[in-house]
Amino acid sequence: MPLSEHEQRLLEQMERALSADDPKFANAMRGSRHGAGGARRRLVVGIAAVVVGLVLLVIGVSTSQIWLGAGGFIVMLAGTIWAFSPARGTDAKPAGQPPAASGPRPPSGPKPRRGGSFMERMEQRWDRRRNQW
Repeated sequence: MPLSEHEQRLLEQMERALSADDPKFANAMRGSRHGAGGARRRLVVGIAAVVVGLVLLVIGVSTSQIWLGAGGFIVMLAGTIWAFSPARGTDAKPAGQPPAASGPRPPSGPKPRRGGSFMERMEQRWDRRRNQW
């Protein structure tokens, strides 16, 4: 069941809050969602290679040409590895994000809390939103 417009806005606001609280986790989750198209393509190409390899293997066995059967097996193996291995560069940022600024990174350590806990901030945002309507 699709989300209503109000629920979509709430979800987007929660995603922004998560990005502000834990950017590493948010980027990891965002990357996995945007990489689904590439993974699907790799799976389809891998399955096609497995089918072609199987056909070559059967033809090689039926005609007693061992080299053709061995080649078919290698194509099947390569297709399987291709389909189930992650694409290189999956850590790349989505196209909509600007490149990271080059320069020294800020020291990583405990970050100061802004305005209380995550739930308190969410409640404050909820109250502000309700007052706007």
